[in-house]
Amino acid sequence: MHYVIWHNPRCSKSRAALAMLEDAGVMVSVRWYRDDPPTAVELDAVLRALDMTPAALVRMGEPVAKELGLAEAEMPREQWLRLMSDHPVLIERPVVIAPDGRAVLGRPPENIRALL
Repeated sequence: MHYVIWHNPRCSKSRAALAMLEDAGVMVSVRWYRDDPPTAVELDAVLRALDMTPAALVRMGEPVAKELGLAEAEMPREQWLRLMSDHPVLIERPVVIAPDGRAVLGRPPENIRALL
């Protein structure tokens, strides 16, 4: 069984999270989520594991978030999920998913210790 990290190698927090997992000696599957975006169904499951709303996992500072007016947006959960899947740059990173389905947002990377 593998841990999964939704990873962006350009992000220092994501690199730190991946290093923490590797240093712990666990098997890790790296998902470059911007190239291989999660589906709406996957996002929904991860958000439930994180106990977060979709809007809480959106990077509101991204240009596309500003273009779409997401900071003030109110929309159904399903619409948020489709939007995040269609624009994976909006997804906060890194997300780490344990083999048992628990998940954490690796901001700060120390959050990952709760899964190990």
